[in-house]
Amino acid sequence: MRTIKKIIKKTIGVLFLVLLIIGGVIGYKGYERYKEVLEKVPLQEKIAEIRQKPSYTEIEDLPQIYLDAVVAVEDKRFYHHPGIDPISIARAVRNDIRARALIEGGSTITQQLAKNLYFGQEQSLNRKVAEGMLAFKLEWNYTKEEILELYVNSIYFGDGYYCVEEASYGYFGKPPSEMTAYESTMLAGIPNAPSAYAPTVSMELAEERQKKVLESMVREKYLTEEEALEIQNSKVSFCIDDEPKSGLARDLGDCLQSRNVPFGTSGVYTFLMAVQDGLIPIL
Repeated sequence: MRTIKKIIKKTIGVLFLVLLIIGGVIGYKGYERYKEVLEKVPLQEKIAEIRQKPSYTEIEDLPQIYLDAVVAVEDKRFYHHPGIDPISIARAVRNDIRARALIEGGSTITQQLAKNLYFGQEQSLNRKVAEGMLAFKLEWNYTKEEILELYVNSIYFGDGYYCVEEASYGYFGKPPSEMTAYESTMLAGIPNAPSAYAPTVSMELAEERQKKVLESMVREKYLTEEEALEIQNSKVSFCIDDEPKSGLARDLGDCLQSRNVPFGTSGVYTFLMAVQDGLIPIL
């Protein structure tokens, strides 16, 4: 009996040591990736690149209900975590294990901003570690309001729209500041899966996603159930262009996202030059 216990203890000890070594290697490689991307383009330059866009929208010009909707559905503890959310990560790991598939990521708004700035859709543990380090750096150097502002100006909304102003004009024909509560809550739900939730793709799915956004807002006390129901029933005949940025622009936007091209002029330019030189096949 004692022999069995000793074997079990030794096995657990060896497994712990192996996990510790693997974690150390991944952490080191992640740190190297973190240093690499910052050496190529410092964070301040990346931020400046976004802010210099003609379509950049400051947080003061965004409806508060839109900002609340984004936080409620994307990162409910946004104002309380330091860049990563251990609770969300633990929940995501639990759900992934139960589903035996990667169905949930647990990324915060800050992590998503870091990913959009430097990594595109690149998938690796090293990237995830580097992303977390960049999230801490963002939180250290910028306020929550600045991070949220940068986030909505750098996420993909489908149909070739890469920021909130482009999406607002493209889908609703108006600047973000004039979006209604209905439009704001619909727009907040699109970035989770633009190819499915864009109203030009499926209004039915867009409204289903909007309902989930409103449920999140009620759960997080941004709205009462009565207010959420009123918004849900307030649909008007707003005009959505049947073919906003269709054809080439839409295909290019989807292609850039699928090819892991980081957000920003320099990333897109480098990608297009590689295509032109035949280094990357477009099909």
